[in-house]
This record gives sequence, structure tokens and C-alpha cells, in this order.
Amino acid sequence: MRYTLRQLEVFLATANYENVTRAADSLAMSQSAASGALKDLEQQFDVLLFDRVGKRLQVNELGRLLRPKAEAFLEQARELESELSTHQHVGSLKLGATLTIGNYLAVDLMAEFMREIPGAQISLEVANTAAIARQVANFELDIGLIEGEIQHPDLTVSHWRDDELVVFCAPNHVCAERGQLSDEDLLAAQWILRETGSGTRQAFDRAMHGLLSNQTIALELQHTEAILRAVEAGLGISCLSRIALQDSFARGTLVPLAVPQRDLSRAFYFILRRDKYLSEGIKKWLELCRRPVLGR
Repeated sequence: MRYTLRQLEVFLATANYENVTRAADSLAMSQSAASGALKDLEQQFDVLLFDRVGKRLQVNELGRLLRPKAEAFLEQARELESELSTHQHVGSLKLGATLTIGNYLAVDLMAEFMREIPGAQISLEVANTAAIARQVANFELDIGLIEGEIQHPDLTVSHWRDDELVVFCAPNHVCAERGQLSDEDLLAAQWILRETGSGTRQAFDRAMHGLLSNQTIALELQHTEAILRAVEAGLGISCLSRIALQDSFARGTLVPLAVPQRDLSRAFYFILRRDKYLSEGIKKWLELCRRPVLGR
């Protein structure tokens, strides 16, 4: 074999960081060793895998073509190493989840995954839909669990489970007396919403078609808990997943508002790179999420 696994690791890390020094740090190597490994790989096959742009190494067309194949090959090698060293079929799993899923669903699923597969290494990155999609497309995450709908040429999107958004307010808010809001009420309200780029905001904007340009958005916040506290303080009304509101409704600190004329249904999705090698860890995670008891 004319190349080594270490050379492939350096190639992929450099493609990710676009900098040999940062790639070397991520692999616990010296900068000179990483540079030598990359140079040897290119010279062995008389190819260039990167365009040199100042201090950046930007992966070129050939590098982009080989990158997913190298990722898949290394993933299979890691699985083999794991089986040889620990007799386990699941190694590390890098998950990404949007805020509602990450805060209210993913942790319980991770706990169940680790109970069933002792020794499995699993990490979770929580961000909005756009950020998770970008990281999955860039090979930084193995799989994403998202709330928003996306279209990306390098990603496959598959339905996971259904969800519902709920409009809500504080018990002493004027809207609480009505219980059900008309479109006129929706236009008169002060809204506290998630930021643009989040799946929740995407679903809200779709549900409010025809009204959106005239609604008053008082605050845009990136965190669900911050929105809950702001609404409890009477600063406005909001719209979030029912999953995130169950405890607040049970305590009576927030109350739901019916909006029957608006479709507030949505779905959660899995996202993967189209050319991603499905390791045993990914397969077992998908199987766990799709179980009726855990997936609903």
C-alpha cells in the first residue's frame, strides 16, 4: 500500500481546518510531521490535493472528490481497530442536534445508547439548523438531528418524528384571557422569537404566512430558556415546540394559546452526508431513535 492511514488523517484534518498547523494540533502531531505526511501523500501519486491561498490550504477539485472516500475508509479502519482492541462494534459517534432536540430529547437517547452499548464514546454539539447542517456537510459531525427543513446537495434528509409548535404567554398576559387568538390578535401582539436560521423560526414564519411582514418582533433570542423567562416576565408572547413547554404548562407558569386557523405542525429530521459510510454506531443510533417508545 503506497499510503498510510496517518497520511489520510492529515489530509482530512487539513481539509477541515484549511491550515496544517491546526490540523497537526488536532492530531497531536508536530507541524513539520503533518506537513511531511501531506507532502509525501501528494508526491507518491504526483498529485496536488489543495490550492495554496496565502496561508490557507483550500481543498481542490481532486481533494473534494477523494475526501468522502477517505472519510469512509478511515471510519472502517477505526471500526476494525475498535473490534480488535475491545471486541466492540461501536466506536465514537459525533452527534449534532438543534436546540429543542438537544435540550429535550437527545440526552435521554444518549443515556439509553450508552446503557445498551457500554464503552461507546458519544459527543453532542447543539446549535441551530443551519450550523448543524454545515458541520455535517463538512464531515465535522456524523449525523444531525434537526428541526428545520433544508436542501443541500451533499446531504440526505429523512423524516424522524412529528412535532407541534404552540403559541403561549404568561398567565397574567392580556392574551391569556382570550385563550384563542385571531389573526388580528397575532398582529397586535409583541413577539419574542428564536433567531433566523433556527428550525423553530422557520416553522413559525411558514405558519404565519400573510402576517409576517406586519408582526411586531420585540426580541430574537438564541436560547429556549431565555425565551421562556422573557415570556414569563410578561415581555410578549412566543411560539415554541410543545416538547419545550410541557413542564411550564404543568407548573402553570405559562399557558397555551389556541390558533386554530394556523398550521403549527412540523417534523424533526435526520441529516447525513450522501456519501457518508454508515458505521455500526450510526446504524445503532438510527435504530434507537426510530423505536416507537423513544421516537415519539
